[in-house]
Amino acid sequence: MPVPLVLASSSPRRREILSSLGLVFTIAHADLDETPFPGESAHDAALRLAREKADKVSAQYPAALVVGADTLVTLDGNILGKPDDAAHAEEMLVQLAGRAHEVVTGVAVKKADEGFGDSGIGRSTVVFKALSREEIARYAASGEPVGKAGAYAIQGLGGALIERYDGSYSNIVGLPVTELLRLLMGFGVDRLEWADPA
Repeated sequence: MPVPLVLASSSPRRREILSSLGLVFTIAHADLDETPFPGESAHDAALRLAREKADKVSAQYPAALVVGADTLVTLDGNILGKPDDAAHAEEMLVQLAGRAHEVVTGVAVKKADEGFGDSGIGRSTVVFKALSREEIARYAASGEPVGKAGAYAIQGLGGALIERYDGSYSNIVGLPVTELLRLLMGFGVDRLEWADPA
């Protein structure tokens, strides 16, 4: 029997990515404070938070491979969080318009009963088109940006704001597939062992 796989996230985007790989998994939300520490880089914060999520959920599922992930958007070295409302989203989108920013996703895999875990990072660069205040206001009013890192979703309406990107698309969505599969293979199990036979 394959080792159980658990996604330590309630993100529908991460769920969709794992499902698209044909993986069978359980979802368990890791409820923790996702605020970066003062002076912490996006790279360090994303890795730390991914590990903390995997650690927390693996305590409940010690025999499973638990996947934790955290995505951060950074502009000029500053982390842009998740907007609370449309006005906050507009503020972030004004900063991003016509500029390049980086999307960093930390991903961690933990198997508590073996006392083993590993983690890695995905990085992508996204360039926004020049946007008018009207375009920004319309997108912010759609409700999509609320709760999204950097105030946009590339896989949704936010895709229309983007001129181009370099790197992994799945990383921008919230889970770098190549990095995740590398980590899973490090446990000696091919992803096809978890594939849904249907």
